[in-house]
Amino acid sequence: MMSHSRDCLFCITVPLPKTSKPLIEKQAKIRQEEKCILVGLVQKDQTDGQVQEYMDELAFLALTAGATAVKRFTQKLPHPDSRTFVGSGKLAEIKNYISAKNIDIAIFDDELTGSQITNIEKELGIKTIDRSDLILDIFARRARTAQAKVQVELAQYQYLLPRLKGMWKHLERQGGGIGTRGPGETEIETDRRIVKDKISLLRKRLVEIDKQAFTQRKERGELIRVSLVGYTNVGKSTIMNLLSKSDVFAENKLFATLDTTTRKVVFENTPFLLSDTVGFIRKLPHHLVESFKSTLDEVREADILLHVVDISHLQHEEHMGVVNKTLQELNAFDKPVLTIFNKMDLYEERTFDKWLTDGVKEEILRDLKEKWENNTDHKCIFISATEKLNIDALRDFILTKVREIYHVRYPYKTVHF
Repeated sequence: MMSHSRDCLFCITVPLPKTSKPLIEKQAKIRQEEKCILVGLVQKDQTDGQVQEYMDELAFLALTAGATAVKRFTQKLPHPDSRTFVGSGKLAEIKNYISAKNIDIAIFDDELTGSQITNIEKELGIKTIDRSDLILDIFARRARTAQAKVQVELAQYQYLLPRLKGMWKHLERQGGGIGTRGPGETEIETDRRIVKDKISLLRKRLVEIDKQAFTQRKERGELIRVSLVGYTNVGKSTIMNLLSKSDVFAENKLFATLDTTTRKVVFENTPFLLSDTVGFIRKLPHHLVESFKSTLDEVREADILLHVVDISHLQHEEHMGVVNKTLQELNAFDKPVLTIFNKMDLYEERTFDKWLTDGVKEEILRDLKEKWENNTDHKCIFISATEKLNIDALRDFILTKVREIYHVRYPYKTVHF
């Protein structure tokens, strides 16, 4: 799942000296309605199609943050240029476009170092951020609870720390020896200390919040726990609302849900707890994964995982791989998983041409379901949450597994179903 000029999200009194404020404020959030360009590399282990799909996702991330992508630039390189990420010729092409079109911000699809950001901004003359920075900006906007705010701020400072040197480059004196220890070196050490102190305080605060959350989870008793997981924007919150008859925030943007929401649900006199969690995404910043592991305790402690997949997305299999990899990182991959293929209405709309006969359509759907039933050992179901297609079957699907776990866990306890 890391930006320019950032606001403090959770006030912990670590006073910033005047000299360090410009550095922190340099991490500026995207303003509404900014025009941006997107920049990516086609590296040796990637295809043009893959990179274009990554750029589509980057454009959606930019839109979620409030910016409109007006142009994409890609270049084939075996590895990123150490100084400017792309080659000098491509950078000159980007600069000419920016000058002609009055662009506000350049967004790169991979992580940039502090020196790369400084060099690129010097050449282009506009604000430059990377994918990680953009994701952090979105998380900062979406955070609502104290826990989410602390987690995002911690990830922001962890992202910033290794980039301080590059960002202070313009203040350092050239050369070495006596008399060359300029104010830049002094200021960067000051900022490093401040940022490290801030990280330490945020970690302590997060430990306190985690203890409170753990206590709350323990008080939930012996109910079976079910967690919705999946790639971002696959419809988890919509499914949560349908199953729990609650009003969890849901919209067609990335990371609509940051804070884990848990509701008690009762199907046919069988109670269980249902949780909606933050969506995963490829190239999710490492610091963000680390910071949000506590939020994802609901996933680690769940008895059943409902892996929601947007079946209409062309890259849904790759998305499933990203989710499975993240679950492995969270040590939650060995749990019972029920796969919910959502957005079947969009799948049919995008797959079926007008001239296809009903018989051909049925055959395509039958082959699709047969493929995934084999791959998931029949632990899958196909629905449309927005159209409420097959929702009753989904309830039965979940209920069967919940009752099965109740009977195994409490064989001598009378459970009235």
